[in-house]
Amino acid sequence: MRVLVTRPEPAANATAERLRKLGHEPVLLPLSRAVHDRDAASRALKLPFDALVVTSAEVFRMRVNIPDAIKARRIFCVGPATAEAAHRAGFSDIVTAEGTGLSLAARIAGDPAKPALLYLAGEPRSPDLETSLAESGLPLTITVCYRMEPVTPGAGQIDAAFTPPPQAILFYSRESAVRFFRLPGLADCHRTLVHTRFLCISARTAGIVPPEYAAQIAIAATPDETTLLSLLPLPSSQN
Repeated sequence: MRVLVTRPEPAANATAERLRKLGHEPVLLPLSRAVHDRDAASRALKLPFDALVVTSAEVFRMRVNIPDAIKARRIFCVGPATAEAAHRAGFSDIVTAEGTGLSLAARIAGDPAKPALLYLAGEPRSPDLETSLAESGLPLTITVCYRMEPVTPGAGQIDAAFTPPPQAILFYSRESAVRFFRLPGLADCHRTLVHTRFLCISARTAGIVPPEYAAQIAIAATPDETTLLSLLPLPSSQN
């Protein structure tokens, strides 16, 4: 199956490798890129706090020097992929949520230590985590240390991605879906998308897909890549 991947590098390459191992043909069309603010992250790590909060593995791609004393502290991660990145970075006291801001807030609220929290955040982001913690009366220091900036592919890239048309498109975030459906010339591709499946990491992301494609949407049961990719048919079952 020809599968369009809209997530940014280097995550897109990792996804492409997984797709190849599953017997699919990945087509990369990144619609955003990460811009890191290492200075902001370094300054934040010097603040007083008891535990870190991280909602994306992008934090660990900044290659900021993290002292061993901080790696010994608890870190709350939004999901398994972020937790794995934290482990690779040297953290050991890792609390893993189920992939959403609300589930992460619940894990934090359930910690009897009620630690002072430092959130190494990105933009744009869902407000769910911050809103839920505020409602629970838990203080949170937020430092934005990376931003996902939009990337507009050239006409040649778009033509290549749609020749032949993708049989499935992966959306890992609401923002990537928004950017995809704003691509220049996409209206001319409508006819090529009538048989394309739109595979979404969450219902919130799926809400961006236009109504005319409603029957072609599938939503991951849990917001992680393994579950998202499980929506793809096995190569032997493809028509």
